[in-house]
Amino acid sequence: MTLTDLSTKKNDTPVSFAEKAYQLLIRMITRLELAPGTVLVEKDLMAELEIGRTPIREALQRIAKEGLIQHLPNRGMLVSDLGASDVQSIYEFRSLIQGAAVRLAAVRATQEDKNNLKALDDMLEQATSEFDIDSFVALDWRFYEAIGRASKNIYLQETLPRIFNLHLRLWFYISSKTGIWHPVARSHNNMTSGVVDAILAGLPDKAEEIMTSHITSRHKEIKAML
Repeated sequence: MTLTDLSTKKNDTPVSFAEKAYQLLIRMITRLELAPGTVLVEKDLMAELEIGRTPIREALQRIAKEGLIQHLPNRGMLVSDLGASDVQSIYEFRSLIQGAAVRLAAVRATQEDKNNLKALDDMLEQATSEFDIDSFVALDWRFYEAIGRASKNIYLQETLPRIFNLHLRLWFYISSKTGIWHPVARSHNNMTSGVVDAILAGLPDKAEEIMTSHITSRHKEIKAML
């Protein structure tokens, strides 16, 4: 089994057309193929994705709930902007939610949770070393999902995956401005490794400090680019 297989495998259940549309649109939005402010026309999306109107509409509504799409009167659906105030709100929310999640995980994680987090951290490191961005993104999603599960808080478990795409788009934005994604990924690896080590050692203050310091650093970096 390849790294890509490991990073993307969740289950063998076939995805619906609505889920396929969601995944394709999320990829296009987070990777800035659909730039901030782009007007989304259902007819054009149907032709490009080769998916029917109803699944496209369901996917757009789902993405709108995540904050990546806005519906404006007389303009329709468009990709949300990356304004300074929006970015600040995202990073403030990330710091609160992800900081709390790793703090709880350091106290509540089972041995199975710890083993899973260590394995994911190792695979993230491998994906970065191999310049495998698709595996890196898929593994990073699984990492935050695992943090939520280790926190033993159902609301954090639900929230962490939902805000993942918000900060993923900002991650790609930073990478696009610097011209290369690898240094950004390496910095992220340093954070995940530090967080996992703190969780394994049962150090909640340390886990939270590493996570929030990383988020603050990313926020400062993107503020300078806007």
